[in-house]
Amino acid sequence: MADTQSNESEVPLRPKNPEPEKVEKKQSKSSKQSKTKPEIEENLAAAQAQKRDTTAKLAGASGDSPSHLPDFIVKRNELFDRLKREHDAEVLEKEHPVINVVLDLGVDRNGAPIPAVPVAAKAWESTPGSFLKHVDKDISNDVVVAKVDGKELWDLHRPLEKDCRISYLPFTSPEGRNVFWHSSAHVLGEAAECQYNCLLSHGPPVDQGFFYDMAIAGGQVIKESDYSPLESKVTSFFKEKQSFDRLHVSIPNLKQMFGYSKYKMYYIENLLPPEGSTVYRCGTLVDLCLGPHIQNTSKIKTFQITKNSSCYFRGDKDDDSLQRIYGVAFPDKKQMAEHKKFLEEAAKRDHRKIGIEQELFFFNDMSPGSTFLLPHGTRIFNALQKLLRSEYQKRGYSEVQSPNMYDSDLWKRSGHWQHYSEDMFVLDVEKKKWALKPMNCPGHCMMFGHRERSYRELPLRMADFGVLHRNEASGALNGMTRVRKFQQDDTHIFCTQNQITEEIEGLFDFLKCIYGLFGFPFRLKLSTRPEKFLGEIATWDLAESKLKDALNSFTASGGGQWELNEGDGAFYGPKIDITISDALRRDWQCATIQLDFQLPQNFDLEYMTGDAPAKSTAASSDETPADNSVAVPKTPGPGRARPVMIHRAIVGSFERFMAILTEHFAGKWPFWISPRQILVIPVMPAVNDYVQEVQELFKAQKMYVDTDLSGNTMPKKIRTGQLQQYNFIFVVGAQEKESRSVNIRNRDDQETQAKGELVPLDEAIQKLRMLKKDRRLVNAI
Repeated sequence: MADTQSNESEVPLRPKNPEPEKVEKKQSKSSKQSKTKPEIEENLAAAQAQKRDTTAKLAGASGDSPSHLPDFIVKRNELFDRLKREHDAEVLEKEHPVINVVLDLGVDRNGAPIPAVPVAAKAWESTPGSFLKHVDKDISNDVVVAKVDGKELWDLHRPLEKDCRISYLPFTSPEGRNVFWHSSAHVLGEAAECQYNCLLSHGPPVDQGFFYDMAIAGGQVIKESDYSPLESKVTSFFKEKQSFDRLHVSIPNLKQMFGYSKYKMYYIENLLPPEGSTVYRCGTLVDLCLGPHIQNTSKIKTFQITKNSSCYFRGDKDDDSLQRIYGVAFPDKKQMAEHKKFLEEAAKRDHRKIGIEQELFFFNDMSPGSTFLLPHGTRIFNALQKLLRSEYQKRGYSEVQSPNMYDSDLWKRSGHWQHYSEDMFVLDVEKKKWALKPMNCPGHCMMFGHRERSYRELPLRMADFGVLHRNEASGALNGMTRVRKFQQDDTHIFCTQNQITEEIEGLFDFLKCIYGLFGFPFRLKLSTRPEKFLGEIATWDLAESKLKDALNSFTASGGGQWELNEGDGAFYGPKIDITISDALRRDWQCATIQLDFQLPQNFDLEYMTGDAPAKSTAASSDETPADNSVAVPKTPGPGRARPVMIHRAIVGSFERFMAILTEHFAGKWPFWISPRQILVIPVMPAVNDYVQEVQELFKAQKMYVDTDLSGNTMPKKIRTGQLQQYNFIFVVGAQEKESRSVNIRNRDDQETQAKGELVPLDEAIQKLRMLKKDRRLVNAI
């Protein structure tokens, strides 16, 4: 099953298309350069002189003149400057043929489509930024980065190389915001390097800003008193209008450029392709980076360091301890003020804080990354499972249970051992390697293949709530959103190719049902065949067309538009990623739908078609060669076919989903899932017997009912119940006992707080039964 947990990137990702800038030479020599070579050479020389002046000015502003910068920075930057001059000279020598460029300007502020604009352009000369003059100033002022042909993010000042279609992304777009924060991280890294002469590790954007990891000489630890000097230095760099200059560098030159840093050398030697990668220069900082970036630092108007911490290089506790500085930046001060308000509200809703306050769960170092679910937290967990089980019964799912530990031979056959073993908990048992399962799919394949299967049994939907373990790095663990032990609503559907569209449509309906109960809007994104894939292109094309048919049908029925994410599918099949949005408008990916052709092949899964002959007595498909190599799959015989496997999760990890729900509802749970539904309080001790009777009547309806018979005053009892977020507080006295009624105070109705509504006992039972049964979001009877 695909990972449904989230994580801040701990190490740079391997580039998907790690190619140097391509040299495209047109055979036609009729196209002329827009400028003569002397003019271009003159402009190039002026640009290089300006760059040298800017570097000196920047170094002076930072208090570090070139002669006072550490030797490793001086040598690194000198090499960059030499390679950049050589690159620029090579670009100068290229032909600059006319290319066809179309600007896709999206929609205006009223939502009306803006017609596409063709523009005159030349290869290796025209840049996306040079066309912003064709864009309305209200839109162009917000542009952060360009996108080429709907696929590749592109620096605004990076020359185009061929015919293309360009769109522009503002800061408010997720991709634009990530680029902006990534660029801001580089400026933070520049300031830290100047301030501490430190060795930088990496600095990615994250959900609420960015961070940079660094090793400071002598084991110096960042303190809060360091924030202000660093912020001042960073802000001065913004005013200097530092440009972000991109350069592709070979592996030998990268090793020469960054040989002073064990951290950069690790990335170069382990994560980069043989042809090298890109670096970016910003002021005095040259950093290994895939980009893209904003044009220059003047785009950043406000910056703040938010926190700092220690971390391990690569998230490995056995590796170096580094200092991590978190920050956030915005293109205007109003957005920073809004962000601070957002952080205040997010802090109030933090699931780790509410989990302790409401006694839902806790963590302990005796089992890092494993949640201790307390009784009230388990009530929520059980309510979620009960919801899913009720839907499984309606939708034709069969719940199964599979082993928690398998011989490594199984993982070798599935392919997980080769690609995932480092993230598994491996044990030695009777001189063999075993592993706790991190996903259920191989076990479900064994269940499908343990006997003959007929087409009449398909689709076969297996659901499994089994415990899973993943060996997450200790630095990646984060409350309940990133854990080592978890359970998820894991399901695998085995079906024919003709059943794919119908099954996907059924899953969309399932999504609407579950997410609708919690008030979550969601978006769908189709990820298609990546560069490296398994199987035949024709099979991929068929699968993608069926997913598109299902998505289009969903849109036509009012389900909203879907997005295309080309080339980002899993290596074994295309997938649909589902993102939900919570009360704070934060995006979370919980659900995933993935088509898989590879596992059924690895396990030789077959079913008999309508005219299938009896199966031969050949060796079982479960057998693995004696040398533990992966068995060669057999081609299905006459009258037999290979099923398609659909991996799917809707809530994903229950632990993570509970964390999302806690923050979404701010601890104010809907009645049907609430761990504290009713609190009964007596006005006087004389009615304690009636209080206990009321408790038993509602408990008989399978509701969670508590009483407060303590010696505290009634106002204090009520206030305590309100702080504990009981959905309803019943206050009963002599009048209520005599009339067999309850005075109900609704947590979410302020008008009932002074004096509740008097409701006959039988009527209250009936109304609350219906509120629970209907799983209503609104807390009202």
